[in-house]
Amino acid sequence: MNKRVLIITYYWPPSGGAGVQRWLKFAKYLPENGISPIIYTPLNPESPVNDESLLNDLPDNIEIIKRKIFEPYSFYKIFTGKKQKEKVNAGLISEHKKGGMLENLSIWIRGNFFIPDARKFWVKPSVKFLSEYLSENPVDTIITTGPPHSMHLIAMNLKKKFDFKWIADFRDPWTEVDYYHLLKIGKIADAKHHSLEKKVVTSADTVLTVSNAWENDLKNIGAKNTKVITNGYDESDFNNLEQAADKYFSIVHIGSIFKERNPYKLWKILGELVTTNTSFKEHLKIRLIGKTDFSVIEEIKKNNLDDYVDVIPYMSHNKIPREMKKARVLLLLISRFVASKGMIPGKVFEYLASQRPIVVLGNSKGDTARLINELNAGSSSEYEDEEEIKRIIISKFNSYLNNTDYNNIKGIKKYNRKNLTKELAEIC
Repeated sequence: MNKRVLIITYYWPPSGGAGVQRWLKFAKYLPENGISPIIYTPLNPESPVNDESLLNDLPDNIEIIKRKIFEPYSFYKIFTGKKQKEKVNAGLISEHKKGGMLENLSIWIRGNFFIPDARKFWVKPSVKFLSEYLSENPVDTIITTGPPHSMHLIAMNLKKKFDFKWIADFRDPWTEVDYYHLLKIGKIADAKHHSLEKKVVTSADTVLTVSNAWENDLKNIGAKNTKVITNGYDESDFNNLEQAADKYFSIVHIGSIFKERNPYKLWKILGELVTTNTSFKEHLKIRLIGKTDFSVIEEIKKNNLDDYVDVIPYMSHNKIPREMKKARVLLLLISRFVASKGMIPGKVFEYLASQRPIVVLGNSKGDTARLINELNAGSSSEYEDEEEIKRIIISKFNSYLNNTDYNNIKGIKKYNRKNLTKELAEIC
């Protein structure tokens, strides 16, 4: 008889974006490992984007339990002058205008009153509902994944009543997340965030995360039994994709670009090259696929790159692998903040699977740069190292002109979602 594993996640299809991928793919392949996943997720989440194509990854006969959630975003939209139907972006990103006083005040309220996050109001009703459910439908393991870290509080409360193994998965850190200091958190709220975080990591049977650096951070907080299972790529997403590369020098970024990841020096260098190098000017194209902060658009205009840039606010995930394989260069932007050392974005592994050259900007000594360097999959530089960035871009451009810009990356099979799910099954 299969093990029964309850996965508590805020992000689930048809919600789109990076937060969905990890546990959708695990759930897809868990049945092959003798585990029956049960999904508990909100019926009406405030997701930044929808992606119906992700529904195709759901395994047959999977049990999905959806319950209504109350979130204070209606008040936030009224407060900041947004329309009720307007999507709220994940993280701190503005596509249209600079954040004003009301926006800054809303960020302060979020960080100091909604602890750990705006989904805190779902904890008590979820504990009540799941207590009744588990009384009649026991499970072997409960997995919670955050952010939002309110999901962990649900299992922590259920743990007081029921006997199950609890795995707390940190896709991103809690108080060490790169934007934590931008939430304008006061001393009292900061102490509460840290206290709840410590309770979670010391109460869970296993604390799971995606990188070695973040595992060490969790151990420093008090986690005893930790495990790293990185994100990965799904081979089935890349099947039958014999896609020819673009006939121009395309630099492609997939995913959101936040203000603090705006690569000012890169735009400056590209602007200078199109002015001074006729061949470069004739071949350059830039595609930004995902939510893009207004500051990025402003910097592109400042460097006279408007005519070379296409901004595509969102693309369904089933079309992304094709875009990656077309690219001449895949751009990867890592956070400028100290906590970025352990940041390995999920798209890194899809970048690797596409076998296209990768350029990493930010934290050239972090886990992402180390991975790219170990696999000889591309180049990395700090944001401010103008000389190195220019050298990298010219080198990639020359490889493109000589048609030698293809990767042959070996050793990535271990990051296949099927193989990673086997690792998960062993700890469930």
